[in-house]
Amino acid sequence: MTIKVLLADDQALLRSAFRILVDSEPDMEVVGEASDGAQAVALARSEGADVVLMDIRMPGTDGLAATRMISQDSALTGVRVVMLTTFEVDEYVVESLRAGASGFLGKGAEPDELLAAIRIAAGGEALLSPAATKGLIARFLAQGGGADPAGAYDASRLEALTGREREVLVQVAGGLSNDEIADRLQVSPLTVKTHVNRAMAKLGARDRAQLVVISYETGLVRPRV
Repeated sequence: MTIKVLLADDQALLRSAFRILVDSEPDMEVVGEASDGAQAVALARSEGADVVLMDIRMPGTDGLAATRMISQDSALTGVRVVMLTTFEVDEYVVESLRAGASGFLGKGAEPDELLAAIRIAAGGEALLSPAATKGLIARFLAQGGGADPAGAYDASRLEALTGREREVLVQVAGGLSNDEIADRLQVSPLTVKTHVNRAMAKLGARDRAQLVVISYETGLVRPRV
């Protein structure tokens, strides 16, 4: 199945470079280009995009607002957003994950990393690149960075999880894949996937990236100092 990619960036030259790269792959194609967030949301609807490469900072409706609009639109539940940023970790990156982005990638990433990011997001996995940024995000959240009291996550909702689901959630927050978790817990990858999906449903998370944020915001996982 071909992955439909939407490019959202206010720099036309950068969009052109991304288009050439994406269209060169046999399993993906660019279905539209947007220069601001509002246009990105509209094109995501009209073009049936699977993955949106979204610049955080754009004039008008920025990438953060557009991501929130996509994640809250029931007609776009299958759309995954990968944030593109000049900075690996900042307040906007954390907020983008809270808003529903599947992850983020620095604009200085290698072509192979960008293509891998699209495939990972399309597959429903969390993309927090590089791996070390998980710890940075954890510390940022633990220190109250970008905290929104109105949107603070209710830790009591973790009570809906079974003991095994919590155990799996801790491993997800550590950045482990289903296969790695299965090996560590000595269960099958399919069993892990079932636990992850159930945890997502109970916690109202779109994907694994939101599970990571929830794990730290609720205190289930503590950041390493």
